Amino acid sequence: MSIKNTLYYGDNLDILRRYIADEAVDLIYLDPPFKSNQDYNVLFAEQNGSRSAAQIKAFEDTWRWDQAAARSFQEVVEAGGRVSQVMQAFRLFLGDNDLLAYLAMMAPRLVELRRVLKPTGSIYIHCDPAASHYLKMLMDAIFGGGNFRNEITWKRTNARSTTNRWPRIHDVLLAYTRSSTFRFQAEKAPADESKLPHTLITGSGGAKYQTYELTGAGITQTGDSGKPWRGFDPTHLGRHWANSHAQMNEWDSKGLIHWPKLGSAGGFPRRRDEKPFDPEERQVVVGDVWVDIDRINQAAKERLGYPTQKPKALLERIINASSKKGDLVLDPFCGCGTTVEAAQQLGRKWIGIDITHIAITLIRHRLKNTFGNKAHYEVVGEPVSLPDAQALAQQNAYQFQWWALGLVGARPTEQKKGADSGIDGRLYFHDQPGGKTKQIVLSVKSGNVSVKDVRDLRGVLEREQAEIGVLITLEEPTKPMQGEAASAGFYKTPYGNHPRLQILTLQELLESGRRIDYPPEFARTDVTFKKAPKARKAGPQQLPLKH
Repeated sequence: MSIKNTLYYGDNLDILRRYIADEAVDLIYLDPPFKSNQDYNVLFAEQNGSRSAAQIKAFEDTWRWDQAAARSFQEVVEAGGRVSQVMQAFRLFLGDNDLLAYLAMMAPRLVELRRVLKPTGSIYIHCDPAASHYLKMLMDAIFGGGNFRNEITWKRTNARSTTNRWPRIHDVLLAYTRSSTFRFQAEKAPADESKLPHTLITGSGGAKYQTYELTGAGITQTGDSGKPWRGFDPTHLGRHWANSHAQMNEWDSKGLIHWPKLGSAGGFPRRRDEKPFDPEERQVVVGDVWVDIDRINQAAKERLGYPTQKPKALLERIINASSKKGDLVLDPFCGCGTTVEAAQQLGRKWIGIDITHIAITLIRHRLKNTFGNKAHYEVVGEPVSLPDAQALAQQNAYQFQWWALGLVGARPTEQKKGADSGIDGRLYFHDQPGGKTKQIVLSVKSGNVSVKDVRDLRGVLEREQAEIGVLITLEEPTKPMQGEAASAGFYKTPYGNHPRLQILTLQELLESGRRIDYPPEFARTDVTFKKAPKARKAGPQQLPLKH
């Protein structure tokens, strides 16, 4: 069965149960919202690059022990087994509090993630040190303690002054596998040039060379590996020659054996490199402490403004190490889509799931900006018909609003009184090279509409000095509404005249593909969302690690 790249909108627990087959996924990465008692907001940048006051609450990270949490806890407990036991132990130890609610939310999702993971697959869970020890016990119960592979420490920032505690500068990634047979390839990274290896020797002309042991641990009588060579007997050290005498003689004839100085106690010959040591080219195998991947700072080109965005290099390392080209990568909390972009870049298939339409919209823009038309995928869970749109409007007004704005490429604005009153979304563009930023303001209505809504939008249009105002509505506009819109006149450009007030129905957007009338794509540059960098060529593949 051919697997398609897919973005799913919805609760990942429901999506996993409904759409993802058993043992279908090769690699899972998840960065679930932590129990940190804060709301995560999407922050947008102003056109001059400064931080904007406009914020959209993407999701809430304050899990509360309520009826929903209690039901989730009860479901896990009644399923029985080790997961039930550890959850009951958590409740006994923690009591009915918000942390237990967080664990009760995570438990059924992790159970489903194990179900969809292939026997040869791996899972990486990114967690805050405040919750990592609880999640590790939960992962032990679900995946088995014997399938724990690593606790990776990622140094994500530098230390800052704190009171009464050491500054927190790292995150934790827990790496587990489904079984004892799994894919893993070690990665290499540039070594710290300031830390030269102690095994360097100085050759003729002052050049330095790297050297290596010629012996291996343990005593052996096989062949000549346990016999003295050139007066050196490894048996006295509890070791053996790792290579044959003939091989070492050949290296010596080429000047590739470094001999200890006369009179040096305990000195043994060593194999040296043919080429002089170059600290800039030196690479070392990456361990479980990652200090070479920086966080996304305020000036980073890949920064999109999403609060929990992780650096792409972090995901590239995980994907390279634990999957191969063509494998399927899943991120059930995909946010702004870093996992999705990294998987696409590295030739993997992918599935992303998120519960907010803002995230789905950001990922759409990110894939288009990075890969153009080369990223092929489908979106499941978004409205595709008028009844679907009506159902979403009744279920969640904000999600409906964000989805509708995403259809026309606009970004939401903060829901607040004051300067942005009457504006649900904005779209920014340039229609002249080097020209000023132009603005489209949008209002989204899911209920009854009248000519008053058009007049209100016209007032906002004039107040904001915007070029175009757009009303998106579930209902058909009345004739007075159409007349009021027509009376606003046109925004004139070299590419044509564009109505200053436009009314778009959801039926038109979904069924006829109608969009906002403004300068054509070839003549404008959209600057509504920060653009992700263009795709670069994939770096060198990592080297296999022999166990």
